[in-house]
Parts: sequence; C-alpha cells; structure tokens
Amino acid sequence: MIMKKNFLIALFLTFICSILAKYISTISLFKLIGHLVLAMLLGMSLQLLKMNKEEYKQGFSYISNKFLRLGIILLGFKLDIAVLKASGIKSILIAMFAITFTIIVVYNIAKIFKVDEKLALLCACGCGICGAAAVMGISPSMNADKDDTILSVAVVCILGTVFTLIIVLLKPILNLNEIQYGVLSGASLHEIAHAVAAGATGGQISLDTALVTKLSRVLLLAPVAIIVGLISNKKNNTSELRVPLPLFMIGFIITSLIGTYYAPIKAYTKILVDIAYILLAMAMAALGLNVNFNVIKRRGKNIFISAFIGSSLLLISVYMIVKTFF
Repeated sequence: MIMKKNFLIALFLTFICSILAKYISTISLFKLIGHLVLAMLLGMSLQLLKMNKEEYKQGFSYISNKFLRLGIILLGFKLDIAVLKASGIKSILIAMFAITFTIIVVYNIAKIFKVDEKLALLCACGCGICGAAAVMGISPSMNADKDDTILSVAVVCILGTVFTLIIVLLKPILNLNEIQYGVLSGASLHEIAHAVAAGATGGQISLDTALVTKLSRVLLLAPVAIIVGLISNKKNNTSELRVPLPLFMIGFIITSLIGTYYAPIKAYTKILVDIAYILLAMAMAALGLNVNFNVIKRRGKNIFISAFIGSSLLLISVYMIVKTFF
C-alpha cells in the first residue's frame, strides 16, 4: 500500500503543507496560530484541488493515523523530566488542577448545551492539556471520528489564540511578577506556542516559567489518555473492561525518559522534535483534507461557547491561585 502512486501523492502533498506551514508560522502575523493548525488549514485547501477523491483517501488516512502516532512519540524528546522535577511540586500540582478543572468544566457545560459526548470530552482534553497535540493524542483512546477531531482542533486553536491576546493585553493591570505571569501563561493557555508567546512578553524568567508549567501539563497527556480510554471501554462494553495502553503513548513516555537521562541524545533533541512537528503537521494536513464544513457549521457553535466559558473560568481560577500561592 505504501508504495502505491496515490499514497506517494498524498505523502508529497502533506509534506509540502507541513513545510509551508512551518515557514508561515515564523511570520509574526501567524505565530499565534502555530505550525500544526496552519498545516490543517493548508490541508483544507487541498479540497479545492479535488484531492479528497476516493482513490486518495486511503493514503491520507494512513498519514493521519500512523504519522500522528510517530510524531507524538518523537515529541517526547522535548519533555525534560529533570527540569520539571527541579521546578518543584507546585508546577505539577497546578498542572493537575488546570487539566482536571478544565476537563470537568468544559465537558459538563458542553453537555448542558447538548454537545455530543465524544466531542465534548475531546475538546475538553484539548483545552486542558496541550491543544491540538492533545486532541490528536486522546482521540484514538476514545475512537473519536475525524469530524470530532477536526472540530476540536479548530475550537482549541481559535480559543488559544484569543486567550493569548487577552492575557497579553491584560498584563499591565494583572499586577503579577515575572514568575507569576509565567505560571499564569503556562497553566491557562492551550498550546505550547500560546504559552511561549504570552510568556515571552514578560521577559526571560516569565518565558522559562511558562514553558516549564506548560510542559508539566504535557507530561500528564499519557495518564489522561489511559483514563479516557478506560471510561470509553467501560461505556462501550461493561462486561469486558480492559486497561488501554496506547503504544504511541508508551513510546512518548520512553522518549521522554531517553531525552532526559541519556546525555548523548541531547545533541539531537532539536532535530528529533523538528521531525516530530513535521510528522504531526502532515497528519494535520491529512485531517484537514477531510474537513466537513457542514459539520462545523452545524455543530461548532455550542462547543465553542462551552469551551470559551470553561477557558474563561480556568483563567480566573489560575489567576487567583497564582496570586495566593506563587
């Protein structure tokens, strides 16, 4: 299957989307949108070339599935567990709070707005953990369909950008020191890129603190994926419950440990992480090709409102915690 002409066409097109998105994301106007979401938007544009024909779908499906998993495994090299340990228990505790609070609040608000259960949980996880990468990492654990995955990525991206701008604009009146501002950015914003963008406006200390706090949330991606998988299994088959251990999540943990404790690999960390984002962006481009605009129009409003309310409450809660304990 891999050597088929149609797969090679899909491989080439998604690679071009990934590289082009990487370049566009370096332009100041598009930095807040980020590499992954730009790749998805470029993938959506492939529909204009009629590349969503049946003969190409198998290739794009393979890329969106396998490249996603490989990308997440390689992304583990970005996570330095030693740095997180050095940052102290506070970073882990506030990360646990941010994830738990956001998932519970967004999910339950979405249910009030009668949002489909899988879409509600997927979007809640994206808002709570690490944006698009979390959505893509969690979706296999709950057997989410592509429409839910794409819609969740879109909602998380838009809200992450909006709240990044809100935090930056509010910075002069928040009355926070550099560490507090960094924690606020890392604990309340959706994507790593959003946390970095906001944290950078507070100086180097704020930037470093924002990144460590955000990576503390990324560290919890694998446990959350397992919990979500357990819940999904229980609801789908109560008589045969098994603990889901996605292989790519195990790979993510292993690469995190290798990147932290195997010194020779540190010289190649940047290259490996760059490859990870190229693969993830290719998967996003392949997903973008399958965007159903009618679904977004029909189902997007309520989940967006739910996630906006939940993200607002998270920002307020984290601000109060930061002022009290940091």
